[in-house]
Amino acid sequence: MKIQNPSILVVDDEQDIRELVCEILEDEGYRVDSAENAQQARERKAKRQPDLILLDIWMPDTDGVTLLKEWVAEDQDLCPVVMMSGHGTVETAVEATRLGAYDFLEKPLALAKLLLIVERALEARHLQKENAGLKKKLLEYVEPVGKSAVIERTKDQLKRLAQHDTRVLFVGEAGAGKELFAHYMHVNSNRRDSPFVTVAVGSIAHENSAIEFFGKEDDGNIYPGLLEKAHGGTLFLGEINDMDEATQLKLLSALESSSFLRVGGAKSVHVDVKVVASTTVGLEEEVKAGRFRNDLFFLLNEVEIEIAPLREHNQDVPALLNFYVDYFVGHEKLPFRKFSMAAQNFLRNYSWPGNVRELKNLVQRLMILGAGSEIEQEEVRSAIGNIVDNNVSSSIPEFFNLPLKDAREQFEKAYLEYHFEKNSGSVAKLAAAIGMERTHLYRKLHTLNIKL
Repeated sequence: MKIQNPSILVVDDEQDIRELVCEILEDEGYRVDSAENAQQARERKAKRQPDLILLDIWMPDTDGVTLLKEWVAEDQDLCPVVMMSGHGTVETAVEATRLGAYDFLEKPLALAKLLLIVERALEARHLQKENAGLKKKLLEYVEPVGKSAVIERTKDQLKRLAQHDTRVLFVGEAGAGKELFAHYMHVNSNRRDSPFVTVAVGSIAHENSAIEFFGKEDDGNIYPGLLEKAHGGTLFLGEINDMDEATQLKLLSALESSSFLRVGGAKSVHVDVKVVASTTVGLEEEVKAGRFRNDLFFLLNEVEIEIAPLREHNQDVPALLNFYVDYFVGHEKLPFRKFSMAAQNFLRNYSWPGNVRELKNLVQRLMILGAGSEIEQEEVRSAIGNIVDNNVSSSIPEFFNLPLKDAREQFEKAYLEYHFEKNSGSVAKLAAAIGMERTHLYRKLHTLNIKL
């Protein structure tokens, strides 16, 4: 069995059958949970995230086929579901399979067939997870683009640092690519085959911070946190300066001892994880102001790497433009458009206050809203807006003149409103597009007074 300690949920309203199936599967070494109706099944599935579900069709509250439809619609990563019925017909079996069921078992259940189908379904689950992981790696990882001396020097430094478990603090402007360079270091390390887990620290509500980072234990159930999920690999903490004081202290203790207690837990959890962090503000100033722990700062800042803003390596702009054109053609199936030489030259002389992130968003906007195979200079000028001239650009958004807190709020509001409209007002799609957990996103939208 390739999945370690596979978990199976048995859903059947007949107690004798439910207990018999659970007993058989437990004897085979599986972790088994059970439910006697659809409502219990929903709760158990949400709580345990099983690797396989055995689902009876005829139940008193909601039938199994309806429940299967519901799960298929709401869960893109649904585990294999094997339907069971004592009144099965060919039509029912075909319908269940068409809806997404892995297989169909008739009652009375034949022991050999039950165990064979369970084994095959769990093998399918293993392949499903493996393929999803490979696909995610392919979609998420992109090597930093550019051949300038600045980029080559940074990549060379990170390749050397990757051979050691040195903690690195990435410093640079918003949108400069700090997370991408952290991922580059991970991919070039001996941890490359283990997880690279990333979190925007500011997106986590302070009251949930301990659970998010260290997990929790509740009524015998274990919910791993970010440190456990990154075990063996790298945990990237974006905007570490946004971490609350209580979590700073717990993280300091966890990093010093490589262990911690889950919330509600009594047993120490040991992890092997490399923690790297990033910031757009001077952490020394945060330390002096008493907002960031001095000891945690020195622990995280064994080596500081500055990620240069795009305006300092603008010779890489043409390569970045071409890369993101290909990226959106491949990932979003947008029609191919290329930048004219005049447009590329124009953009090389632009100041890029939003750095590589601004460039990526510009390319996407031009490919979605523009027409024709070539993107000309005037179209680019119109898309960017307030540019002084073709040689030296000084386009600076108004909020750059505000205090940091007010500027951040204005930027976040404009950013979220843009993506909210792009995703047709769907909070679920917006959360997926910007990589923020939905609960935190609702709170952020409310704080910024963005109407749903």
